[in-house]
Amino acid sequence: MSAALVRVVSPEGPVAQVWLNRPDKKNALTLEMLDDLVAAGRALAKQPGLRAIVLAGEGGDFCSGLDTGVLESLAGDLDRVKGDMLTPADPSGANRFQLPATIWQTLPVPVIAALEGVCFGGGAQIALGADFRIAHPDALISIMEGKWGLIPDMGISQSLPRLLSADRAMELILTARVLRSTEAQQLGLITRLSDAPVEEALRFAEALAGRSPEAIRAGKRLVETIYSGNAITELRLEAELQAALIGTPNQIEAVSAAAEGRMPRYC
Repeated sequence: MSAALVRVVSPEGPVAQVWLNRPDKKNALTLEMLDDLVAAGRALAKQPGLRAIVLAGEGGDFCSGLDTGVLESLAGDLDRVKGDMLTPADPSGANRFQLPATIWQTLPVPVIAALEGVCFGGGAQIALGADFRIAHPDALISIMEGKWGLIPDMGISQSLPRLLSADRAMELILTARVLRSTEAQQLGLITRLSDAPVEEALRFAEALAGRSPEAIRAGKRLVETIYSGNAITELRLEAELQAALIGTPNQIEAVSAAAEGRMPRYC
């Protein structure tokens, strides 16, 4: 795992911290970062002394989403990208792009995302994959994939149904609207607001770590079970829909128009 892009503090617990560490790019995601997040989650799952995890971003931003350079590189190898989308990388049914968001739900301990600055696209989906989200009142959140002519496909089927009604979820997916965290809390995407979200998340994690570890793990398992759908079917649907969209003329036009600052001309 690359220490430069994903930094893990106190992996042995009781409270581990996982930091996205690309602050000069607002922690924009690269493929290596996605893989490193999965590696971090899998390593933490093996720590017997772990009681809680805090996810955060260095430099005052959680994550601005997938790096535009990665989008450009993926466009040059669409067959491989679609193959990765349609190939599960884990027994849960999640593919390479979904696992960085879904892996946190598979861990037996609570995961708390501390949100500052921007939390867009893939970054928002990673945050939604946590059990709790504590956000600065001025943080900005968007399920932004629609801006690029795509759908959110990083485990959104596992997170949004627990948090939003269908009409509100659809509105955010279709419009790619940017929300201030105060509105996001009113909708149900944010657990609580704090002027110091990282410090608040650590205090919350430490409080949870002081509870009976068996009760905490059982409580998380209970909620996961009563809110679960058919994850393998739902994650597969995300992948199939995205694979059918990526690289189409209208999807390419969406990216071109956004890059050129003009209205798209769809066929």
